[in-house]
Amino acid sequence: MISVVIPVYKNTSFFLANLKKNLKFLKDCEIIIVNDYPKESIKKEIDEIKAKNIVLIENKKNLGFGPTVNVGAKRASGDYLLLLNSDTVLIDKGYLLALRHFKKNSNLFAVSFAQKERNNEIVGKNIIYFKDGLFHHQKVSDLTFGKNAWAEGGATLIDKRKFDLLNGFDPIYSPFYWEDVDLSYRAWKAGFEILFDPKILVEHHHQSTIGKYFSSKKIEAIAFRNQLIFTFKNISEGHFYLQFFIFFFKRFFQFLITANFYGIMSILGFLKRLPVILKTKIVQRNLYKVKDEEILAFFKVK
Repeated sequence: MISVVIPVYKNTSFFLANLKKNLKFLKDCEIIIVNDYPKESIKKEIDEIKAKNIVLIENKKNLGFGPTVNVGAKRASGDYLLLLNSDTVLIDKGYLLALRHFKKNSNLFAVSFAQKERNNEIVGKNIIYFKDGLFHHQKVSDLTFGKNAWAEGGATLIDKRKFDLLNGFDPIYSPFYWEDVDLSYRAWKAGFEILFDPKILVEHHHQSTIGKYFSSKKIEAIAFRNQLIFTFKNISEGHFYLQFFIFFFKRFFQFLITANFYGIMSILGFLKRLPVILKTKIVQRNLYKVKDEEILAFFKVK
């Protein structure tokens, strides 16, 4: 069985409209909705839908995207997790096509879907690379079937057993950004695989929720902080450490000289989380089988 996990933060009317569109394609699935806005219950609205396969969980405090998905995943009873954002709309039952990939490949961690943006651009296939001391990611125009750098948290099917083995999303990235890249990179390092299937298409208007409740400067600061966290947390080879520290100190002094408030806050946010990052690195390295260089070689632009 497939367990659908949908994290919800505010924007209730938009979420409910999308849920009603998606329900006809999810009749055979367990649907777990996790409300991450404690100040506003959505129980009444969910009850009015009268769908027996829906389970509603309401967080007692705001956790952010990753931990909220983890809450839903713990409740899930299916073998697979279908992760959908509240702004993701299914156009058919194409997600079921992903099951055939899991049947063929016991090493498969996730299948990522093609996503139609508001401007009709199709995205969903990505690469990851290391440059100037940091990990970076970007979308690619090649939308053919194949390896994907990460399974996007708003439109993917994941093997729940492997998700649990990796302890799900790392809460250190809360409230958002880089948590799905981190989970997927850890999956690659553990020897698992992630695929992109362009035949599975959904509508997903990225940042339609985040952009509504956070300023662009705040989003940029959180994204940079989490990029620092991701890089230091996941690198495991000496030359990557050297490049990271050179970049880090250059950028830190640059922010001080230019009085870049948001940049300084990003740096301080990273440093504040450093003890937790170090502890996590020690725990997670026991699962790793593949080196950084090997993973990055999969995604070199030819």
